[in-house]
Amino acid sequence: MDDLVESILDYIRSDYTDYAIMINGEWGSGKTYFWNHKIRNRIENMTVNGKKITTIYMSLYGISNLEEISKKIFIETTQLMDKNLKKYMNSNDQTFIPEYAKTGLDMANFFGVTQNGDKVDYENFFSTDDKVLCFDDLERANVDVIDILGYINNFVEHDHIKTIIICNEKELSTKLKSNNLEMKTFIATYLLDKEDKLLTTDKPMVEKIEDTIEDVFDKANDYERIKEKLIGETFEYAPEFTYIINGLLIRYENNSDLIRFLRENTNLIVSTFIKSGTRNLRILKHALNDFQKVFDMVNKSYPNTNNRILQTMLIFTIAISFEIKAGKVTKDKFVNIENNDEYKALVVSSRVFMDNRQFYIKEFDNNYYYNFKTEYRFFKFIEMYVRTRIFDMKTFKRDMEDIINTVDTDKLPGYKRLLTEEYWKISDDQFPKVVSDVLESVKKGEIELIDMVKIYTYFVYFVKKSLINYDIQTINSVFLNGMNIASIISEYCEDAEEEIKQMSIDENGPDMQEILTRFRDLNNQLKDKMYRTKADKVFKNIPMKMENFYDLFDKECMDIPILKYCDPYQLFQRISCASNEDIVTIKEKMLDRANRNATILLPELNNIYKLKQVIDDYISDKMPSIKIVMLADFSEALKTIIDIYNQKKEKIEK
Repeated sequence: MDDLVESILDYIRSDYTDYAIMINGEWGSGKTYFWNHKIRNRIENMTVNGKKITTIYMSLYGISNLEEISKKIFIETTQLMDKNLKKYMNSNDQTFIPEYAKTGLDMANFFGVTQNGDKVDYENFFSTDDKVLCFDDLERANVDVIDILGYINNFVEHDHIKTIIICNEKELSTKLKSNNLEMKTFIATYLLDKEDKLLTTDKPMVEKIEDTIEDVFDKANDYERIKEKLIGETFEYAPEFTYIINGLLIRYENNSDLIRFLRENTNLIVSTFIKSGTRNLRILKHALNDFQKVFDMVNKSYPNTNNRILQTMLIFTIAISFEIKAGKVTKDKFVNIENNDEYKALVVSSRVFMDNRQFYIKEFDNNYYYNFKTEYRFFKFIEMYVRTRIFDMKTFKRDMEDIINTVDTDKLPGYKRLLTEEYWKISDDQFPKVVSDVLESVKKGEIELIDMVKIYTYFVYFVKKSLINYDIQTINSVFLNGMNIASIISEYCEDAEEEIKQMSIDENGPDMQEILTRFRDLNNQLKDKMYRTKADKVFKNIPMKMENFYDLFDKECMDIPILKYCDPYQLFQRISCASNEDIVTIKEKMLDRANRNATILLPELNNIYKLKQVIDDYISDKMPSIKIVMLADFSEALKTIIDIYNQKKEKIEK
């Protein structure tokens, strides 16, 4: 981002320019915020050739004619012109009026300010080398973009004013092609009919009409031509989301409880924003405003609500805002879901009934709550508030009472209380029992491995603060033994490293390092166990259920080294019993995945060697037959795969 800022400032510093620059980025991605908070002040603090630089910013949003732009420039500068204009030009050897000045003079006449000319500082008015123009929202103007760029070109080419254009070129391209589409289609159809090309079968009708529209009306080409003339450099704006989001949070500084909660959960805000698949910070800003209402109402009416529920409400408010407001889904996808139980039932049933509504809910849940474990994930009062802008108190109270009954902290196991609420909300009377219960659960291995690591960080903190009467060596021993037992019931945690990053821990501390090393070893063992199970599930379908095999192999095995986890000899037995056609298909699929994902698949290299050797041993003393030839071809394909893997391995080792 700093490089982009410096590149823009280098353009402003240049002694002579006859081109503008463009900042291109998606809607809502923070381009205007970037101008206001990163660029504008830097420019206005610059002095070039002894002159202080002035910026003039204009949003073109909704502009319906070029005169409105002139009015904006005039209003942004000063009330300028009068009868002494000629006198000023003669005395200063000024032989022409700059285009920039013409705009102001025209507007002065429009506003009727030509009588007080003796008060005008013409030297300042005619100066163009201390001005920087910024035109924002180019694609949102209601004027032909070609006309606007031609208008701006007057300032750039004739007056050499530094000019910055901010826009979304993707939307601009769509707008250029979609303007008056019905009229264009009618004329294109008429022209094709006149040329007797309408009913020919050389191309589909839609394609012929689109081609004709492009030939006759393609303003995109006009745009490219004038852009090439006007725009010297185009900078792609890729926002630093964490920086901008921190800027968005400043507005809540006066709400101490809210700002503390939001800052503690910045990672959740950023990750949910990224999961939305958009870059629209405008929607995020509205979502955070909505959450302020939710947070204040919950704290006012239900002050003992645990932290995990508030975190889930934050995720849900942001997620539902993006799903509805970014046009990703119609509002009725959620309107018929009345409570959390119905929501969870839909998530489960979607595995059986694949109708669109249920499938969408499952995808929503998998996306936004992936790796975030919580029983309560749907809040009707929030969904209604985002969708209708009505905060329904009856629904709010019903949801909150349901949450209290569902998430009763007094009935939760001690370790879940530590994971789902801030420890200081546990009363002093309850705290010793919670600690005792947690240690008992750790000893019995009743806790998932990744949660063991999280809870261990709490106990390290408790020891340091003398909240518990244990030394760190004892705690380490209890947790290390408990993790060994827990590995029997735990599942592989795919996002373990990401979760560890989000923990407030010192990875380099010797005690923490020992816990992390044990966790990573056990997690890798669980990974191997998971893939061995998967390999058995996939390859057992050969040769009797080949359709199941192809489906599972394509969906689940193309980018994981699944052959590392199977027995090469057993795999050969299955392949050799398959039909010749299936042997060819399996060979082609294996070649395809090797070409696509060699780096990821490298761990299966040794088993590929072994499988090839088993096949070669089998066919070495056999008389030729179609099956033997197919297996020989399969062996050659494995040799090709081995070569691909070895080449990739050599590149990595270099």
